[in-house]
Amino acid sequence: MVEVSYLVAFLAGIVSFLAPCVLPLVPGFLAYLAGTTVREGAARRWDIVAASILFVAGFSLVFSLLGVLLNTVLSSVANDVQLWLSRAGGLIIIFFGLYLTGLIPIGWLEEEHKFAITGIRSKYLTSFLFGIAFAAGWTPCVGAALGAILGLAATRPALAFSLLLAYSLGLGLPFIVTGLFASQATAWIARYSRILYYVNIVFGILLIIIGILIFTMTLSLIANLPLLNTFLLGS
Repeated sequence: MVEVSYLVAFLAGIVSFLAPCVLPLVPGFLAYLAGTTVREGAARRWDIVAASILFVAGFSLVFSLLGVLLNTVLSSVANDVQLWLSRAGGLIIIFFGLYLTGLIPIGWLEEEHKFAITGIRSKYLTSFLFGIAFAAGWTPCVGAALGAILGLAATRPALAFSLLLAYSLGLGLPFIVTGLFASQATAWIARYSRILYYVNIVFGILLIIIGILIFTMTLSLIANLPLLNTFLLGS
């Protein structure tokens, strides 16, 4: 079911944003890109928003190109190969779902990965380039959710580009909202950080279910759930 795939990809982007090695750094990081601080008031808020948008554009470009590459490479393979890709993709999604629930610890996915771009005076160009670097530099940190979506894209090559675009949208919108309310976001993150643990567990369980359905080639069963169908299709 296409709508479910897009919804899962979008939620995966949000979960990536909420990763422990991303979320606490976001307000200060965006302010740094804008050449200001989160406490300089509304006069500099739009500088942070502009930096946020260009940063999101940078990593969205990379993830979308990755979707195009997956589509190009996998869309022409034989049906029996796509069947095995579905099996493998389902297992990958289940694996990352188990990681997000905490049942499988993977140390390198919990590490903070930093990078630096120097020698460029334009803060706007720097923000865009940081976004491109983010797609690679922090991939281990957001690897669970991103890996699950890559596994999903491998099972449905024709949707690879749009799935990665939906993932980028889910990851990017919170960055832009945080840029708009950077000073308030800092307090919110400190107050509600404990809830994020349970968000990961819930999404991990969702990934496990989706992975099992993909592995067993029964994802279409979701279309037979009237409540979910009404929510997604408005019918």
